[in-house]
Amino acid sequence: MSETLPYPSALDALPPPWKEDVLPEIRRKLVESGKKVFVLDDDPTGTQTVRDLYVVTDWEVETLARQFDRPEPGCFVLTNSRALNEEETGNLHRELATKLETAAAGRPFTLVSRSDSTLRGHFPLETDTLAEVLGGFDLVVLAPYFGAGGRLTLHGEHYVAEDDQLVPAARTPFARDPAFSYSHSFLPAYVEEKTGGRIKAGSVRVLDIELIRQGGPEVVCRELRNASAPTVFTVDACCDRDIEVFAAGAVKAESAGRRILYRSAAGLVAARLGQSVPPVLQGGELHAGGPSGGLVVVGSYVPKTTAQLETLRTDERLEFLELDVQRVLEADSAAEYLMEVESELLIRIFGGRHTVLHTSRRYVSGSSAASSLRIGQKVSNALVRLVTGLGVRPRFLVAKGGITSSDIATRALAVREARVLGQVHPGVPVWETGPESRFPGLPYVVFPGNVGGPDALLQVILKLLD
Repeated sequence: MSETLPYPSALDALPPPWKEDVLPEIRRKLVESGKKVFVLDDDPTGTQTVRDLYVVTDWEVETLARQFDRPEPGCFVLTNSRALNEEETGNLHRELATKLETAAAGRPFTLVSRSDSTLRGHFPLETDTLAEVLGGFDLVVLAPYFGAGGRLTLHGEHYVAEDDQLVPAARTPFARDPAFSYSHSFLPAYVEEKTGGRIKAGSVRVLDIELIRQGGPEVVCRELRNASAPTVFTVDACCDRDIEVFAAGAVKAESAGRRILYRSAAGLVAARLGQSVPPVLQGGELHAGGPSGGLVVVGSYVPKTTAQLETLRTDERLEFLELDVQRVLEADSAAEYLMEVESELLIRIFGGRHTVLHTSRRYVSGSSAASSLRIGQKVSNALVRLVTGLGVRPRFLVAKGGITSSDIATRALAVREARVLGQVHPGVPVWETGPESRFPGLPYVVFPGNVGGPDALLQVILKLLD
C-alpha cells in the first residue's frame, strides 16, 4: 500500500517548475490548426477551470456542428455518464462519437473524456468506445491532476491533499465509491486493475515530474511521438504549470500527426484549451437578484459536503428542508411525501426565504454497483421533481454534487446550452443559463461534492446574497 507523504514539504526536493509561459503557444497552435477541442464531461463539474466557453447538453448533429462555427477554441458536451450503468454509457458514447464525426464533416477535432479527479467513472469503457467508433488513436493519456482540489500526481502515484498530508487516492473514501471502487493509486496499476489485466502496468508509460520540469514541452513531445502505438501514458503534475507544459508538448505531438485521446480531470482541460485558471468571480459579477428566495440543492453525500452543510447552519438567513431518502424509496408513500415537500419548498422560495434543500445524510447503498446507481437515480429524480415544481424563478440556484447538478440543469431547468462565466470559488464553476431554459440568464452554481473546505459552500452563498 502506498504511503502518505507530508504536504507540501514532499514537493520541496523536486526541480522547480518550467519557467516559460507555454499557454500563448498552445493558443497559437489552436488557431493555426483550426482544431476544436470537444470535452465530453461525465458531470458538469469539469467546467471548474475554464471561462467564456459553452456547455451543450445534447449531441444532435446540428448542435455539434454549430460548435465548429463558433470562435471559442472548444466546448463541453455534458453526458452525465457517471450516473449511468455500463450499457447505457457505452451506447451513449457510441452515439455521440458517431454524430460528432458526422458533424465534423472532415474538420479536425480533439477529444477529452473528462471525469473525476479522484479516479471514479467509466474508465476504460468510455475511451474504449470512442476509440472503437472513431479509430486510429495512437495514444491514450490519463491525467487526473486538479490543482484547486488538491489532486496531485507524483512519480505515477495519484494523491489527494488533506490538510498537511498527501494521501494516496486509493486510501481515501473516494476509492470506496459503491459504483466505481478501486484499490490502486499508482496509475499504471490502476490502469491494469480497471482494464481487467488487458493492459499491464508494466506497459503503461509514466511522464515523470522531473522530465516535465527539466525537459519542457519539447521533451514531452518527443516522448509522445516516439512511443509505439497504441500506448497508455500517465502524467505527473503538482502545479498548473506542470500540466500546461504537458499540454504544450501534446499539442506539438498532435501537430506532428499523433492522434491522442485524453482521459483527464479539469486541470488538463484548461491547459489543452490554452486557458489559465480564471480568477474568482465576485458577487457583483454573478447577476443574482430578484424578490424570490435563493435555492441550494445538496445531493452529494460525501463527508466534505456534510461538513459544509453543517457550516451553513451558522447563517440565520438560511432555512433548511430535508429530503428523507428512505421515504423517497418507499414505493407506496413516496408520491404523497414528495407533494408535501414540493409545496413547502414553493412557499419558501416564493416568500423570499433562502432555502437549503438537502438529502438526509445517511447514505443508502444497494447490494451491487448497479443497484447503488439505481438508488442514486431515484434520489436524483426526486430532487429534479422538486425543482421542476418551482413556479417562480429563484434568486440563484446552487447544486451540490456532480450528478445532482447535471440532472437539475438538464431536466429541471431544461438547459440545452449555457455559458461558463468562470469560478465563484476555487474549483466551483458558475454558469449563465441559456435563453431556451426555464429561467434564462439564471446564475447556476455547479458545486462539486468533493471540493472546498468546511466553509466553502457558505462563502459562495454569501457572494450570491451580496
